[in-house]
Amino acid sequence: MKLATLAAASLLAATLTTAADAAPQNFPGAPGALTLSGKCAKLVVGKVDATKGCEGELASVTLVNGQVTFIFTSGGKMLGFQGDGTAIKPASNGNARMPLNLVVTGVGQKMTGQVKVAGTCTMGNPYGGKPVAIECTAESKDTAFAGSFRTNGKAPKQK
Repeated sequence: MKLATLAAASLLAATLTTAADAAPQNFPGAPGALTLSGKCAKLVVGKVDATKGCEGELASVTLVNGQVTFIFTSGGKMLGFQGDGTAIKPASNGNARMPLNLVVTGVGQKMTGQVKVAGTCTMGNPYGGKPVAIECTAESKDTAFAGSFRTNGKAPKQK
């Protein structure tokens, strides 16, 4: 099952709306889901390194309230870094930074948990026609989380 379909169906289907008209300069964009293709460079939860099985797709799901979740998958499991998309600020090298407040987990098509965290995702604009990185790091009181993805330079697929 495609990652964006899985993300929309299992995590946030009740609150999503179509994002067919998401503005390229406004990444992550209007409410909806999109899929980025490329290479997962890192996916770590605590002492567990899931990078080897990490898939070459990253979903970005934006809710109507502005919450944005970047969803990594590895071995049938999902790890989502969620933050306030309305609080995105410019960062260095033309990137943007979003504060994180939750990490959500899932197995198959079901959400299995969420953990309050502090952290950030730093991202480039994937609509620019060149590869960009999306890097997320977060810490809860017990665990550290990290995910890094490099796009292939092609525009995201709207779902």
